[in-house]
Amino acid sequence: MAERLQKILSQLGVASRRQAEQWIAQGRVTVNGRVAELGQQADLKRDRIHLDGKRLRPKHKPEACYLLLHKPVGVVSTCRDPQRRRTVIDLVNPEFRPGLHPVGRLDTDSSGLLLLCNDGELTYRISHPRFHIEKTYRVWVEGHPPESVLEHWRSGVWLEDGQTLPAGVKALHQRAESTLLEVILHEGRNRQIRRVAEYLGHPVLRLTRIAIGPLRLGSLQPGQYRSLTAAEVHRLRQLAQGT
Repeated sequence: MAERLQKILSQLGVASRRQAEQWIAQGRVTVNGRVAELGQQADLKRDRIHLDGKRLRPKHKPEACYLLLHKPVGVVSTCRDPQRRRTVIDLVNPEFRPGLHPVGRLDTDSSGLLLLCNDGELTYRISHPRFHIEKTYRVWVEGHPPESVLEHWRSGVWLEDGQTLPAGVKALHQRAESTLLEVILHEGRNRQIRRVAEYLGHPVLRLTRIAIGPLRLGSLQPGQYRSLTAAEVHRLRQLAQGT
């Protein structure tokens, strides 16, 4: 059965859908000897699909792998980095790496829970804003934002790319010149928390993601990771399907 190329690549575990779209746009994918185009469909059993000159076959699909990583500050949330900085894939054992990619991103200056897997369909559903998977953060900000500022944040803030969705925001602890907030988001815009905090006059000092849906960071230390349990994978699938 014919399917979109980016979906085929993601199902084989060679890339997430977003990465596959980038590779197709870069001309790295061919179908029956011709450079593929975005939106093109193919049948893996009937058509000859190549990535960087290597033919892709159903047998190339690796064993499913789901890892929960505590991303340290300074590590980039990509598979490869043109600046040769350390990536999240570099943190895991080589045996887990075939087809492995991060689900969503944490910016380089942030730390915390990052899911890595080779399941392109699950990656798509968890990462896409329309599925509204809840993500929880601990955020130290400058100063002591009053309740009026927190309520503004909760209601949605207008940024250059539109208004943010309502968020859960509450103060947990104060120090002399900073405040620890819990922030719960249902969307994943680029550097959203940092941009909102800056706009509201309380820039982020430190940001750590502690949960994605039912997954919790727990006691994992920066750079450590573990495999998800079968129950955790099942629950993620349920969330991704809206059940």
